[in-house]
Amino acid sequence: MECGTFLLLQSPGGQDHAEVFARATEMTQAADRLGFDSVWCAEHHFSTYGYLSRPLMFSQHLAAQTERIRVGSAVVVLPLHHPLVVAEEIATADLLSGGRLDVGLGRGYQKYEFERLGHTLDESRERFDESVDILLKAFEGKPFAHEGKYYCFDETSIFPMPVQRPHPPFWMVGQSPESIVATAKRGFNLISGGFGIPIERLAEFRQTFDRAVPDPAQRDSIRVSTQRPVYVTHDESELPDIVEQARWNMRVTLSLRQGLARVEHGRAVAIPFDEEPSVEDLLDRYFVVGTPDTCIAKIKQLREVMGIDHFNANFWFGDLSQRQILKSMNLFAEEVLPLMKSGEI
Repeated sequence: MECGTFLLLQSPGGQDHAEVFARATEMTQAADRLGFDSVWCAEHHFSTYGYLSRPLMFSQHLAAQTERIRVGSAVVVLPLHHPLVVAEEIATADLLSGGRLDVGLGRGYQKYEFERLGHTLDESRERFDESVDILLKAFEGKPFAHEGKYYCFDETSIFPMPVQRPHPPFWMVGQSPESIVATAKRGFNLISGGFGIPIERLAEFRQTFDRAVPDPAQRDSIRVSTQRPVYVTHDESELPDIVEQARWNMRVTLSLRQGLARVEHGRAVAIPFDEEPSVEDLLDRYFVVGTPDTCIAKIKQLREVMGIDHFNANFWFGDLSQRQILKSMNLFAEEVLPLMKSGEI
């Protein structure tokens, strides 16, 4: 199983902006040295929930600062951008990274972001589907025109073209049955999971995916990844505080997803919601947090439930210090990652 790490670039307290980006770069360089396969950059706008507005731009920077690790987006929120510009950015990032780019695409979920960019969530699925069609045409390598509901343009060519042909691997986020079916029909790789999604929901996602792709050979050609908050430690006295740091991300994610976002002077506010899971429940059903043995067992469970061949570890959440994050990454690389590489997990 391959393993990547995920960068949201969040800061509950409004940390110095240059420091946030420097920390993400240092984490990526550490992941490159430690043997992680990939690093993934989120796209968010207008709050301290995520400082990164252009994940493909940052992916180019990370590629230049590393030796071999693959870089990518998780995700480009496609309905917020003109697809021709996205196609150019993908090709440029792939070229400058030397063909180390993976491209995660999503339709977005934050009303707060969409409204400020003049869009509505109601049309995001249609915009997303039309934009994907345009991307695929763009990477055929020949002039093309398009006349659709949201985009119309005369004959157009994309320069440059990507190193990986016809395009870098495409991954789509699936957090609903509709999105998972759409991903399967496209034949794109699937990313699911994240904050606020319990393991039994992931099992339902897998069942939806299997129904959408009944042919085993076709299923095997589509990669499946899930993302979880990860913290590895031999000191279990750390766990209550670690869970609360992850709970901050979960609260903000769910409030933004449900249109209940509170952003005060640019700072995202973590809103408690009704019937929140207990610490024990979060450790059992939501997070990969604990001793190396505990984390190994959780990843095994995810593989059994979700059928994943890629795991995305989110080491940086809440207001964890850089020291804590790097210590957790190193311990993961020492005691968990080798079992993933050998197929024992």
